Amino acid sequence: MRFQLLGPLSIAHGPETVVLKPSKPTSLLAALLLHPGGMVSTDYLLRAVWDEEPPATARAALQTCVLRLRRLFAKYGISATTIEAVPGGYRMHNDTETLDLALFRSLVAGAQVAGSPASGRPEELYRLREALSLWHGTPLANVASRMLQRDAVPVLEQERLRVLERVCDLELAAGNCHQVLVDLYESARRHPVRERFTEQLIEALYRTGRQAEALAEYRTVRERLRDELGVDPGAGLRRLELSILRAEDLGAPAAPALPAAPAAPEPRALPPAAPQHRAPRLLAVPGFAGREADRRALAARVTATGGPRLTVVSGAPGIGKSALARQCAHEVQDAFPGGVFTLALTRPDGTGVCAEEAQQHLPGPGGGRRLVVLDDAAGAGQVLALLPATGDASVLVTSRRGLAAVVATHGGTVHRLDVLGAAEAHGLLAGLVGAERIGEQAQATARLALVCGHFPLALRIAAGRLLTRPGLSVGDCASWLAEDPPGRLALAEDPRMSVPEVFGQALDALGPELRAAFLRVGALDPRAPLTEAGSDHVLEQLVDAGLLEDGPPSSPYRMHDFLRIYARWFTRERLETAVAAAPR
Repeated sequence: MRFQLLGPLSIAHGPETVVLKPSKPTSLLAALLLHPGGMVSTDYLLRAVWDEEPPATARAALQTCVLRLRRLFAKYGISATTIEAVPGGYRMHNDTETLDLALFRSLVAGAQVAGSPASGRPEELYRLREALSLWHGTPLANVASRMLQRDAVPVLEQERLRVLERVCDLELAAGNCHQVLVDLYESARRHPVRERFTEQLIEALYRTGRQAEALAEYRTVRERLRDELGVDPGAGLRRLELSILRAEDLGAPAAPALPAAPAAPEPRALPPAAPQHRAPRLLAVPGFAGREADRRALAARVTATGGPRLTVVSGAPGIGKSALARQCAHEVQDAFPGGVFTLALTRPDGTGVCAEEAQQHLPGPGGGRRLVVLDDAAGAGQVLALLPATGDASVLVTSRRGLAAVVATHGGTVHRLDVLGAAEAHGLLAGLVGAERIGEQAQATARLALVCGHFPLALRIAAGRLLTRPGLSVGDCASWLAEDPPGRLALAEDPRMSVPEVFGQALDALGPELRAAFLRVGALDPRAPLTEAGSDHVLEQLVDAGLLEDGPPSSPYRMHDFLRIYARWFTRERLETAVAAAPR
């Protein structure tokens, strides 16, 4: 009998393989198998099974899940003691005979020994290919836990890709350039921002006499990196392109040793990286205005030595977190001789960038103190996987969430942003549209800022409309937007410049219960206590998501008027869509 999680979670029993159905017991089993032989805390299991929103009865329900797993085990002759209750949690006893993940890691570790000069490379290649043969699809594909999908699956995929990179290195070193091309084409296409696969593919093409195809591959990945991440290819790819352009002999292919793999899907140090070029100097954010106190506070925190290295900027969607972080990084970059590195963790369409993709664009250790900006983090797991292991880096994170768990366990501070003040909103519009045009219409400008809720995103969208319509007065723009602020505050060519898109992504990130609570709060009379829309537990989660603010003791929660307008607009739009779709 063997548990298999390097694909859909299943139990192999003789010739039979049973793929488990998505369920809470299946999520529990996955969380335990990810830590073979280790104690897994009850709190971790609760979050894994209930997606970080456990009900009040969750602990009792967890025991029921354990009982259901033991009954399933009995059906296949697995001892009930395989799951052991220990103080603070549970432990599962698994080894290379009973868990494919344990066997995979054992084969990889054995391959590293076999790859020593005394043992030769063929044995190493054989063992690594045997390890890869254990994979049969996306790991945990049938596990419904969002937490495990977000935090554990990317780490498992990272382990597999590191082994696959090593296999391709060994094949190239053995002169098997033609044979490895199929694997490299597939890997480079499936992982376009993992530059090592593209580098191997280009090298294989060049070594087989296909210089034009090799250069075409380089230009394709260069454009993709610029379009999606705003960066150029790394030093290795650039050197390889130059060698091909000069028609140089690349010499004998090298096969660098495989870095040690992590023992479990936990937050880990970044592997040593190839020498990198210094990060380019950051430009100031166009039209940035105001936030003087916020900028001073952030600058003091990220440049301080001896204190917490992590600073989180949190707040509502569209509040200006990313712009503030970039402006701060621009202003303090001279304090970081190792450079400033910025990375967007969310794509324009709202999908997240997984850890293994992101790590390719982060600096390795050495090179002097540096600042790493992780922009628009979706949750704690995404940040934990990217925290530098060494103390020569300061990390600035932007997120709608406060990431309290990261700050509490790794040290750091949270800087919560509010909307711009009236003078700051006026300054932002003046900087974008022009002081002369704005100054002539001061009262209309104040009304426009009010229609935009003093949210920087909305103000920039309004400025974009004014800039593309030179004959439009500020007052007419304000009046037009006031008829339907959430619906009209959008620039069609860019989803990042759209209130419906940006706010909608924030709602999509909530579970159904929190989304419904947010809409209920929006429907309340502004003078009504928000507790009428949900419990303190639910409202606290909306605060953490940046959709509510802390209020005075007499009314501990409050919703910004602009978010209230959006909530009502969203409800109305959903109703109109449902009516239009109803059969007539």
